[in-house]
Amino acid sequence: MSGTLYLVGTPIGNLGDLSPRGVETLQLVDFIAAEDTRVSLKLLNHLGIKKPLVSYYAHNRREAGEKILRRLQAGENCALVSDAGMPAISDPGEELVALCAAADVPVCCIPGPSAVVTALALSGLPAGRFTFEGFLSVSRRSRTAHLAELKDEGRTMVFYEAPHKLPATLRDMLDAWGDRNIALGRELTKRYEETIRTTLSQAAARFAEEKPRGEFVLIIQGAPPPGPDQDEAQLEQALDRLRELMDTGISRKDAVRQCAAETGVAKNVLYAEALGKREP
Repeated sequence: MSGTLYLVGTPIGNLGDLSPRGVETLQLVDFIAAEDTRVSLKLLNHLGIKKPLVSYYAHNRREAGEKILRRLQAGENCALVSDAGMPAISDPGEELVALCAAADVPVCCIPGPSAVVTALALSGLPAGRFTFEGFLSVSRRSRTAHLAELKDEGRTMVFYEAPHKLPATLRDMLDAWGDRNIALGRELTKRYEETIRTTLSQAAARFAEEKPRGEFVLIIQGAPPPGPDQDEAQLEQALDRLRELMDTGISRKDAVRQCAAETGVAKNVLYAEALGKREP
């Protein structure tokens, strides 16, 4: 019978945030897989727990993942921890979970701290619907494309960012989306915890002058819903495109289908327009 992989959420700053169940799990498993064994060893020493540690991180995840899976299949129990927060969330642990799921090895989650929801709760921005985007790419081309895809995203957006990249990221966001409300969570649950509620333009100006310190979580207001003027402009552009397509000689049905796919305007609206049946 195979063992179980336990995903144990660890503190993102304050060691008092580790749950009693998390402590008990770390005490009972046969070994612990850690993103950085040195970081995890400090936590285990604080708890007075002595367990074998194996390294599992982004650059060794395939080889290490197979070794961990074999031990689980042999009946051992393993706790997976990241440096801070929940394993598998913006973390290579997601691949180990997928590996175990494919091999029918049980996986159990011991919930714990998460920088995503902590910063979101503190932000003062709408939290009913949000999208977590993790870290932006270091490649400028990929980063620009990612931000462009999110220009019309209406949900609140959550990003992680390192301090040395923060000024450039804020400038890129401002260029891509225009000014938006933003909350910057810094050093969450730690001694110098801070939530900065401001706008993208003000944040970009501030950190162009001030050196950022600590890891950041960025909470950015989503795009506003389109107003009547925007809807009307979109429709007029779609009709222009519809006329262009029909002038090429293709059927009205095919022109409407292609135009709807290109512009996002509903096919029934385009049909009505094409037939001169637009509502007043």
